[in-house]
Amino acid sequence: MTSSPSPTPAATPGEDAPRDQRKVLLAAPRGYCAGVDRAVIAVEKALEQYGAPVYVRHEIVHNKYVVKTLEKKGAIFVDETEEVPEGNIVIFSAHGVAPVVHEEAKRGKLATIDATCPLVTKVHKEAVRYASEDYDILLIGHEGHEEVVGTSGEAPEHITLVDGPDDVANVEVRDPEKVVWLSQTTLSVDETMETVDALKGRYPNLLSPPSDDICYATQNRQIAVKQMGAEADLVIVVGSKNSSNSVRLVEVALGAGARDAHLVDYAEEIDEAWLEGVGTVGVTSGASVPEILVHGVLDWLAQRGYEDVETITAAEESIAFSLPKELRRDLRAEAQAASEG
Repeated sequence: MTSSPSPTPAATPGEDAPRDQRKVLLAAPRGYCAGVDRAVIAVEKALEQYGAPVYVRHEIVHNKYVVKTLEKKGAIFVDETEEVPEGNIVIFSAHGVAPVVHEEAKRGKLATIDATCPLVTKVHKEAVRYASEDYDILLIGHEGHEEVVGTSGEAPEHITLVDGPDDVANVEVRDPEKVVWLSQTTLSVDETMETVDALKGRYPNLLSPPSDDICYATQNRQIAVKQMGAEADLVIVVGSKNSSNSVRLVEVALGAGARDAHLVDYAEEIDEAWLEGVGTVGVTSGASVPEILVHGVLDWLAQRGYEDVETITAAEESIAFSLPKELRRDLRAEAQAASEG
């Protein structure tokens, strides 16, 4: 059931809100999605099962705290597959990788654990399918994002990146009758559909994917922020700056009517000046953020008089993904055998 926040009298900008007007709206759902949970557990299980070091290509998920925590346990994060010494294990991040990366690992005689989110894998399979049918694929996403790089690598000859509505005018296709759009899973739903509408203005027969590419968790977190954004003077989003879905939550909060919104990794990054004239603070977190960081923000706010916390529930999530199948094999022995062979 969705609870609606009751209106709170706005405080005067530049002054501290009276204590009886201070409250927190806590978004639900927030934090870890099933894909992130699976990826993080995959690294932890690999370390337990095989011992350190276990190498991870790129950040397993886009969160500073998670990466630092796993590094302390023995994970080594690398930018490229070639940095992993022969005979070792490398884990591919939740964002997915292009086929060429799998080939690099094979040449490097590495054992691999693929922790790609199954929802990202779905987009990869869609790209392969439409490419096999000779479609031009318009991939809506942000240039340079790891997920976009991985998906583009599935069918580079067929995929054109469309980085938002303003990029639509630059798109060129071979046959306007054979065009399909796909998207990065962590985008703003509203911006994505704005881009799709602009593309349909140019290509009326543009085909849509069989199911929405934007992941359920991204959508649910955005819906929750929309519900509380109009009531919040300030929205604090816990997440890292390289987390696309976390950055989008700030944008969604402002679009929903929040007077101010900021992205922070830790409570210590909150500027007390943001609280001037603020009665209601909205709090949420990106899909790669552990709950301990949200509790840190709630504690920080409570110490400043924001002790009344009301949960705004947009959806219930019960999805869980099974761990990568590679964790059921003796990968360390396989990798060493390959390097000796």
